[in-house]
Amino acid sequence: MPSPEAPIRPNPPASKYRPEIDGLRAFAVVAVIINHFNKDLLPSGYLGVDIFFVISGYVITSSLAGRESKNFLDFLTGFYERRIKRLVPALVVFVLITSVLISFFNPEPDLALKTGATSLFGLSNLYLLKQSTDYFAQSTEFNPFTHTWSLGVEEQFYLLFPFLIWFSGFGQQTAKGARILFFCVGAMAIASLIGFIYLYQVNQPAAYFLMPPRFWEMASGCLIFIGFQKRERIEEALEKVPPLLVLAAMVGVMYLPVATAMPATIGIVVLSAVLIACLKKGTAAYQFFTLEKVVYIGLISYSLYLWHWTVLSISRWTISIHWWSVPIQVGLMVLMAIGSYKWIETPYRKLEWSPLRWKTIGIGLIPPASAATLLIEYTKAEPFSVFLGSKAKNQQVTILPSSPSKQCNIFEDHPKAVQLSSDCGEGDFKERPTLYSLGDSHSQQFNDFLMEYARRKKYNYVFIWGNSCLFPSAVVRKGGEICFDRQKMLEGQMLPKIKKNDIVFIGNALYARFNENWSDEEIYMTRSGAPLNIDDAARIFSRKFQELAEEITSKGAKVVLYIDGVQFPGLEIPGAMCKQEWFRPRVNYKECFHGIEDYLQVINRNFLWRKNWENGKTKITWNAYEYGDSCSAGICDASRYKDSNHFRRDYAAYHFYAFMRDYPGLFAAHSK
Repeated sequence: MPSPEAPIRPNPPASKYRPEIDGLRAFAVVAVIINHFNKDLLPSGYLGVDIFFVISGYVITSSLAGRESKNFLDFLTGFYERRIKRLVPALVVFVLITSVLISFFNPEPDLALKTGATSLFGLSNLYLLKQSTDYFAQSTEFNPFTHTWSLGVEEQFYLLFPFLIWFSGFGQQTAKGARILFFCVGAMAIASLIGFIYLYQVNQPAAYFLMPPRFWEMASGCLIFIGFQKRERIEEALEKVPPLLVLAAMVGVMYLPVATAMPATIGIVVLSAVLIACLKKGTAAYQFFTLEKVVYIGLISYSLYLWHWTVLSISRWTISIHWWSVPIQVGLMVLMAIGSYKWIETPYRKLEWSPLRWKTIGIGLIPPASAATLLIEYTKAEPFSVFLGSKAKNQQVTILPSSPSKQCNIFEDHPKAVQLSSDCGEGDFKERPTLYSLGDSHSQQFNDFLMEYARRKKYNYVFIWGNSCLFPSAVVRKGGEICFDRQKMLEGQMLPKIKKNDIVFIGNALYARFNENWSDEEIYMTRSGAPLNIDDAARIFSRKFQELAEEITSKGAKVVLYIDGVQFPGLEIPGAMCKQEWFRPRVNYKECFHGIEDYLQVINRNFLWRKNWENGKTKITWNAYEYGDSCSAGICDASRYKDSNHFRRDYAAYHFYAFMRDYPGLFAAHSK
């Protein structure tokens, strides 16, 4: 992400401004844009973001060196005042406009809007990490706010860095301040680099999105600046390095494949620091980087970085990217960046918001807070009314969720989940039946609708689910021992509580879990560790489920087994992209389609007991395939899905209400 320290224009000779640094920003942002247009053109062009990190550390340290402050509070408020005035105006405008645009073309933009809302407070990197986002996955290209993760990393760095500057003595210009800062930042940089290398091997998204394993990159810029100021020998040695050779090496690194991301990142950071050091007047590289037009691209790089991804993301949702569209898309990026820089960045940065710094900071927090609130409230709307494409089918029952359901995840909230805590639902209706929703994420996708329906029927509810975690516990999937044990504990807590007229809704991705074609990396075993083949695992689970269902119905309760719809294992794009719309005239993703045969074979093989088991009164099998139109003429398409196997919210509602229409007696007991 381009550093927010870019000066508006060169100052008089006494200024610390180095125009070649803006030229380097231009090089970085162009590399990022080329990579985002087509990864094959510059496979590791995304490393331009890492160049920005190094520049940021250098420029921030430079801007704070010798800055006079009355005290720590004066120093701190001055620092954050400048950051807010530089970052917030352009960011808020970008988020609001982009949120409206994506809502036109994405029928379910809540993930994107929540990413945008968190980016307003420098938290989108944490939000994306929580969503288990893989930055290199194709699906990230359709979220217009994915790239704001780097802004989050820098803003979190800004929370820490001024404290290091001040308390090291560097900000107070003490005699040993620079030395202390150098050793403190150096030690933290080494720890951060070690953390980055370790995390990249065990948890790549964490290594990519979190600030601590990225700290060393910004620290590199800081260390180069201090080394220049206090060690002439370092400066003299680095000045002898030919900058064109360093630049050529950086370009070479950007042609490395994504598989070499970890060493490539280390290489680009080291080379960026060296280039900043050796980029001196009189060299050919310096002359290029100080060309007026190159410097200008660097000056608008913050806005250009923000808006380029909007253009690309919206393009992918609509006309896509073609050789003929590239000039138009590049032109839009540049025009939007120039407009943002000219009419938002520059005037709001120069404008005095308040004579008091703390008031400026307070004023600066109002727009992002207001915008974030607006976006979060909008994500609760059902349906998203501004979508310009075809809507879902009319629903036979009009029930709009009034609020998200209270629910627990068996992994994240396991103490509450296994104890059936009230935090996992609502129990305000005493002596009334209880609705339990259990299973994996395929049960969770219906929880909001189940919640509202239960409220209207005056039922209590308890919703507990786990990612890829089958209920009830019967077999263990590779690495799933924790899942097995916690679902077993949940089962033990739930069964004694079951009473007459309760409803137990169980939803699992059963057929995919037990399909050797789609889950060939899955290894099943008993809890004791004995290996199982897939057919045996399916039979064991089916027998366990039937036994549990019989025990529940023997108490006068009802059981609903949800068998989810067709899955698309190779799909790496939002399912809505599989649907032809007037603004998306062609669909070219082959992963969007497959035959119905595989799905029906798995259903028939694993659920031969189904017809003899269900009776339509106390034991019901809900097969989503029977209630939807995901398949036609033997061909299934993923247009109803938000990913490879979960329904979009509007189609989840359609399936739910169609099912409730066909089983009106499900909630009949005590319905008034």
